[in-house]
Amino acid sequence: MTTRDIVAKLWNLCHVLRDDGVSYNEYVTELTYLLFLKMMAETGRESLLPKDYRWDELARRTGLAQLTFYKQLLLDLGTKGKGQVAAIFTDAQTKLRKPTNLKALTDAIDGLDWFSAREEGLGNLYEGLLEKNASEKKSGAGQYFTPRPLIDCIVRLMQPKPGEIIQDPAAGTGGFLVAADHYIRERTDDLFKLTKEQAYFQRHNAFTGLELVPDTHRLCLMNMMLHGVEDGVVSGDAMSPDGEVLPKADLILTNPPFGTKKGGGRPNRSDFSITADTSNKQLAFVEHIVRALKPGGRAAVVLPDNVLFEDNTGRRLRTWIMELCDIHTILRLPTGIFYAQGVKTNVIFLTRGKTDRANTKLVWIYDLRNQMEAFGKTRPLTVADFKEFEKAFGADPLGKAKRKDQGEEGRFRCFTRQEIKARNDNFDISWLRDTEADAEEHLTEPEDIAAAIVGHLKAALEEIESVTDEIASDEAKKNEEVAA
Repeated sequence: MTTRDIVAKLWNLCHVLRDDGVSYNEYVTELTYLLFLKMMAETGRESLLPKDYRWDELARRTGLAQLTFYKQLLLDLGTKGKGQVAAIFTDAQTKLRKPTNLKALTDAIDGLDWFSAREEGLGNLYEGLLEKNASEKKSGAGQYFTPRPLIDCIVRLMQPKPGEIIQDPAAGTGGFLVAADHYIRERTDDLFKLTKEQAYFQRHNAFTGLELVPDTHRLCLMNMMLHGVEDGVVSGDAMSPDGEVLPKADLILTNPPFGTKKGGGRPNRSDFSITADTSNKQLAFVEHIVRALKPGGRAAVVLPDNVLFEDNTGRRLRTWIMELCDIHTILRLPTGIFYAQGVKTNVIFLTRGKTDRANTKLVWIYDLRNQMEAFGKTRPLTVADFKEFEKAFGADPLGKAKRKDQGEEGRFRCFTRQEIKARNDNFDISWLRDTEADAEEHLTEPEDIAAAIVGHLKAALEEIESVTDEIASDEAKKNEEVAA
């Protein structure tokens, strides 16, 4: 039995949960409490749990006694547990009301093919469940999940190394950090090629980050713990002082939230200068990334189109970054892979300079959007879709490999800093014929069609909000000047 088969069986348990009034939004969190307890038993790591609150103690019970015990277990693990276990179960509670449904779940989980699951990796099983949840638009969890093929592509190009501090300031369910850990483990014989001290660093100090949404943070901690990473991501907001105290990073991998801060709020960061007056979250996250990198550190970040061309704060930010960093590569992503956010997206690859002057000399842009079919439920993103881009990018994670400009008929072009400056530091450069509308005409799934419509509406709303925000900021500055 494969991981995919086991994930399908787990997902079918949602029918049991729905019968007890548990919504799709609550499903994965509810199931993972149970799944986590079982996986701790299967991996021989139950020593991290109090003796009285382990899987067998729960599974052997029946009826109301089992449900009562389970409710107490969740409460006590959150208040009496230690370390990451306590963080995982903080404020945990079950929505189950019928004892027969809890018994059905524990019996079904016990009956899974755990031998096959262990062979393929229990962390991979959990990742599969998160990915399945993200693919279900009903669940509303897609906003937390970056497509696995994109994550793996970025990690392969950035080449994380043992001993590096790797950060995700908007960690979600931990996809980037888990993938970076997997990449390192594959090249170190699951850390056995490292010294005892180096292996400890990888498990406890290498990965760091923040996640704002409590339930998502809980899923992240479970995901990382099941992959053997026991510390790192804490609950917090990178746009607050929480972000200032994160350790400086050698590598940042992230897909920060899009849109504006609710209520028009501004970042509460004493170290921000470029984006201190904007409610545009993605612009503020970019400033965080630049400030959080060590000199010579590298980053790959998923960003919406408006970061490439937005005027005022956006332009000042791009100009500032090109001084401090080498923005060496931009990948324009296809449409249809981030409809939950409702915007077109890119991956920006950059390196923090060792000086703060004129670091960007050449910007290479790869267009994987135009003259591409539309992606969606019937055409998911795959590893093969990034093969040509990875070849063009080259083997140097700093973007210094030998590259070839493919001309106006190709997907990979090079632009000098002078050419970018002549465009008012606008990166919204396109040379291939725009075929997005043609591709969307061939969508067949109602969910994909609806998502495309919602995407366009959200993108328009984002632009309106951005303009409104800039006007309000300019008016505030004028009032301050008059008052002075």
